[in-house]
Amino acid sequence: MLHAIRRRINDERGFTLIELLVVILIIGILAAIAIPSFLSQKDKAGDASAKSFARNMQTAEETYFTDNNAYANSLGALQTLEPALNDVPSRTTAPTATGDATTFTVAATSPAGVTYTIRRAADGSVARSCDRPGTGGCNSGSTW
Repeated sequence: MLHAIRRRINDERGFTLIELLVVILIIGILAAIAIPSFLSQKDKAGDASAKSFARNMQTAEETYFTDNNAYANSLGALQTLEPALNDVPSRTTAPTATGDATTFTVAATSPAGVTYTIRRAADGSVARSCDRPGTGGCNSGSTW
């Protein structure tokens, strides 16, 4: 018995064509499942980054108001106050910040092209909106 096994091991020099095709097929199936999942996660990360950037700008606007009794009217003013805002999450569209004595609007765009906006009205209410309903982190009501 041992002699037969040893002879069989010595006779086999490699894999058959069928074995190689089966392995390639299995790798192809796994790749077809993994790649779309990876791309979806990448888009979610970009949306989360843009939302976080908008929230950071909102916090910086409130801090700026505390110091100056008016909201900042440019992203540059917020970046001097909060250095973390210098790390822009998306190079496709620059984030924006506008404000006056009673209101402000900040917006950041994700790499997928969804713009997330936070607006503070004169009455103190804060509204979050986005421009592509049903895409990424933007729900069907255009809010987030």
